[in-house]
Amino acid sequence: MFGMKKSGVNAYASVGLETGVVDASPLKLIVMLYDGAITACIHAKQAMAQHDIAKKGQYLTQAVTIVDSGLRACLDKRAGGDIAQKLDELYQYMTRSLMEASVRQDVKKVQEIQQLLMELKGAWEALEKTAITRPAQADMALSQMVAQKTHELKHMGQASRLATAGA
Repeated sequence: MFGMKKSGVNAYASVGLETGVVDASPLKLIVMLYDGAITACIHAKQAMAQHDIAKKGQYLTQAVTIVDSGLRACLDKRAGGDIAQKLDELYQYMTRSLMEASVRQDVKKVQEIQQLLMELKGAWEALEKTAITRPAQADMALSQMVAQKTHELKHMGQASRLATAGA
């Protein structure tokens, strides 16, 4: 009896998700991908805290798949120009970092990527809200944020290489 109720709830949730995807704008779909990657990072950190290697691997694989096959795959580098290229670099960094975090059991690295995903999600949400009334202004705000994050990551990479060389 309980199993039947649970199946009904799962079916209802599935229909709700599918309806949300069908009705979503392209910008909303991107926000939904960010939500999925963020949730996967949260679950991966919980699995790491519980020393559940299998679940950790499952959730980090899910996050990598969303970033690489979802967010990164939908980039149009020709139409998107510099911002698409910078997003591509950020997504590559996230994928590489999450894979390293999985191997090294690095909760801090997963937290870093989760934070980066949340910041980018916020920028896309702002873009979604302002794109209707001021598309050029919204695009410029996203472009500036992505450029700043790319610059920060490059600076961090240089500092990390210098620290490794000095060790």
